[in-house]
Order: sequence, then C-alpha cells, then structure tokens
Amino acid sequence: MTRPLDGILVVSLEQAIAAPYATRLLADQGARVIKAERPDGGDFARQYDTRARGQSSHFVWTNRSKESLTLDLKKPEAVSVFRRIIEKADVFVQNLAPGAADRLGLGHETLRAENERLITCAISGYGEGGPYGGKKAYDLLIQAEAGFLSVTGTPEAPAKAGISIADTAAGVSAYSTILAALLNRHKTGRGDHIEISMLEAMAEWMGYAMYFATDTAEPPRRAGAGHATIFPYGPYDTSDGTVLFGLQNDREWQAFCRLVLEREDLAVDERFKGNAGRTRHMELLDPQIRSAMAKLATAEAMSRLEAANIGTASVNDMAALWAHPQLAARGRWRDVGMPGRTIPVLLPFSGAAWQPRLGPVPALGEHTTAILREIGLGEEEITAVGSQGSESP
Repeated sequence: MTRPLDGILVVSLEQAIAAPYATRLLADQGARVIKAERPDGGDFARQYDTRARGQSSHFVWTNRSKESLTLDLKKPEAVSVFRRIIEKADVFVQNLAPGAADRLGLGHETLRAENERLITCAISGYGEGGPYGGKKAYDLLIQAEAGFLSVTGTPEAPAKAGISIADTAAGVSAYSTILAALLNRHKTGRGDHIEISMLEAMAEWMGYAMYFATDTAEPPRRAGAGHATIFPYGPYDTSDGTVLFGLQNDREWQAFCRLVLEREDLAVDERFKGNAGRTRHMELLDPQIRSAMAKLATAEAMSRLEAANIGTASVNDMAALWAHPQLAARGRWRDVGMPGRTIPVLLPFSGAAWQPRLGPVPALGEHTTAILREIGLGEEEITAVGSQGSESP
C-alpha cells in the first residue's frame, strides 16, 4: 500500500492548534512529520488539560503520527543542527510569533536559499505587515475580528464557537495550500513560500454572511441554533424533549404542514410561499409551529418528520457522539498509542486504495536521540545542543 504523501518529510516548529493540525493532516496521508519542541515543557498545548486519559485533549487530537524532537533553539549550535534537518525536508511549517523565525535564522528566504525545493509555510494571526501584523492572535480574538461573533449567538448576546474554529480554519487552509504547492513543485521542480493568516482563513469561512451584507446591507441576524435566513430551521421542544429539523423548499414546507403539523391551511396560504415569505412571516408562524410540536412526544415528532422526508437530527452531547451508531456501523474508530496507554481516534478520510497513517501521540522528546543520530551527531554533540525530555535511547 502506498499513501499519497509517503516519502515526504515535514519539519515543524509549531505550537497550539493551527500548525499542529495542518501537519497532523499531512501525517495522516503518509508524510513523516518531525515536530521540534522546547526541552522545558514542549508545545504548550501539552499542558492545556489532562482530560484525554491523562494527556491534553488538544494535543492528542492534533499530534498523532509525529516524531518529537527537543532542541534548545536559544543555542546557535542547536539552530545549526535544526537547519541541517530542514535541508533534507520537503516542507517546513511554523507558527511562531511574527518575526520570531527570522530572528532565529529560520526565515523562509534563508531556508529556501539552502534548499530550493523546500516549501515553507508560516501561519500567523493576521499575516505579515499591515497595522495588525504584530498583534497577538488567539482563536477567540480572530472569531471577533472576522465577524463570527456578530452572527453567532442569540439576539440578546453573541457567543463564540465551542471549538477552536479559527485555528481549525487556518490549519485546513495551510494543509490544502501545502498540498497545492507540492503538486506545483512536481511541475516546476521548485518549492515555494506560503503565508496563512488566521483572519483571512476565517474571513473565507464567513463568505455567505459577508455577501449577505454586501454594500453595507443588514447582516444576518443572530438566531441561536436556528438560521438567519431559512425558516423553519432549528430546535423545537416536544412534550418530552427536543427535535431539530430544517426545511429547504416549498415541497418540504407543504409536506411539513400536511404530515407533521396537520395544517392544510398553512400549506396553501400564499403568504408562506417561498422561503422569503416564510421568513417574512416568522413571527406569525413560529408560535404555531412551537405549539404543535409541544403537543407531540419526541418519537412521534421524529416519525412524522421522517414520513414527510424532512431533514432531522438529534441534539447530541459528546457522549452520544462517541457512541454514534452511524460512526460505529461504518467502522470509523481506531485505537492509537500514546504515552502509557491507547486512545480511540476517528479514522481520517482516505481513498479506497490506501489507509491513513495512524501512529502514536509522541512523548516529549521521544525521538530526539534517534533523529540526531540519523543526521550524524555523536553523543557529545547531542548533549551540546540541549536536547532534553523523554527521548528513547
């Protein structure tokens, strides 16, 4: 079996979520990923929590299938060794603070002068230059700057996403652009430099909302778990729980009225024709729908919605997601190793001809000695560059 990125070496100087997620996606498809970490604690995401069987939930999610290399890059000799490793790489990814890589002698122009086939990728909050180029950028800050908070939450209060959506957007953007650069290198024989801004990645994901508000038009309203422009759409209370459903067109609206609400009068009322009509008369329709749903048990409501071929969903918590029958039926779970134990992971997407790589989550510095020996360092040199941690001999 050959994976798409077998033989590709990725070296990273990464922390938190955006860059680690991008390189984990590359590792999933077969790339060898060497992750450089500080000897004194490593990637600070290792310390976010201990909820994933004693390890950090964020770190376990974004760092499987990697090799952990500890180097004290405050030492010039360690930087020199690191550059020797990067010289052999296909891709170098970093998400240090703006300007930090250049100050270490790891700027993209310097590295690509030594290896013209190298693809370098820098991930930052706002991108190089501009009035925000030097600002700190955390996920919540980017959610705010990109307008996400303005369209998320209830009419009374904004809400952030419950996951690191801006980091994830940047990670996915970096991954896809690195793949494009690898394809382009196959044509030209030359590498390239990629710059990924969290703000720009998140702004791309905000596309519908931006275009909805073109030319200073009113933006989408905050609609809780509903939808700003499609109605009815969202959760509705039943007599013993909640159902969530959404309608997309007039055919579904008529089936909903007849089979779920048992209201022929609503189905033929011209005021409610088209999504625009239903949205315009939301204040009239919503109480009637809620009243009808509140009289039904959840099982009966779901049965009627299914009979009407209306899209429905359960409002699951994390325990229900772990136990989701569809994921189990499709065999989407695998166990991977991590320090001292194993943990289930969701099987990444792949083609029919290959299986993704599912290596263990590394201990801090676990591969340091092996990697440095691989490039020809002796024991004294390994000690001199300040490599510490939990490396295996």
